[in-house]
Amino acid sequence: MRGTGLGPKFGPMSHDASGPREPAINLPGLILAAIVILMAIHAGREWLLDPKADLEFLFDAGFVPARWSLLFGFASVEEIVREATNGVTDADSVAAGTALAEYVAASPGAGLLTAVSYALLHGSWMHVVLNCVWLAAFGTPVLRRCGAARFLILALLATIGAVLAHWLLNALSWQVVIGASGTVSGFMGAAALFVFERPAPARSWPPDPPRRSSVLGLLRNRSALLFLGTWFGINLLVGFLSQPLGLAEGGIAWQAHIGGLLTGLLAFPYLDPVGDPRDDRPA
Repeated sequence: MRGTGLGPKFGPMSHDASGPREPAINLPGLILAAIVILMAIHAGREWLLDPKADLEFLFDAGFVPARWSLLFGFASVEEIVREATNGVTDADSVAAGTALAEYVAASPGAGLLTAVSYALLHGSWMHVVLNCVWLAAFGTPVLRRCGAARFLILALLATIGAVLAHWLLNALSWQVVIGASGTVSGFMGAAALFVFERPAPARSWPPDPPRRSSVLGLLRNRSALLFLGTWFGINLLVGFLSQPLGLAEGGIAWQAHIGGLLTGLLAFPYLDPVGDPRDDRPA
């Protein structure tokens, strides 16, 4: 079916250039900037660094639990080397594991910065693209609700909370952890507190933002429970099966994902500018 091209009063249809237009990419500028930065860092590593230099960069800027254990005096170099070669019988693998463990042990002072810098690095284009997609999906509602400053504070807390959880459960591991998945998981946890809530009654325009549930209130919300339960299940399944099934070269840091999610759930109520819905009492 073809249109006639006639507008109101049967005149020729024209587009008002002065009217508002829907943007091609309807994402906040801060989210777009974060995506561009993550993509640019990964592209720069691939184009500018040879494999040896890139590996050294990953171990310098990525999070290595054993480095923190050495830094805080919870482990010795010998324990780290022993963990790196535990269960390995091939002579070349033993030598490689020993060399990497000793490299990590030689630079414990960089450990504090890696609690944040690891989130800027990714293992593949698929890895960085997936994290950018989830960042756009869950970071956008959090940013629009609480603003840039609180958004960045939550990102920092989730990033650090994710590696804290991973470190507590893998204190002697020399394997490097990279990726923004823990940070994104924090935004998932924060968003879960309000995206599944019913909208507040419309009393003004623009309408009030959705109310925020308490963490315990999520236990009474079937949609939120289904979402979080599915997310936990997928993380555990992928974490345990990805390496045996050949889905990933290294293990998936599922502990970091859960640590980031829990950080988002616990920290967001203190950052949410909408406030506690229980304080909304009629005058």
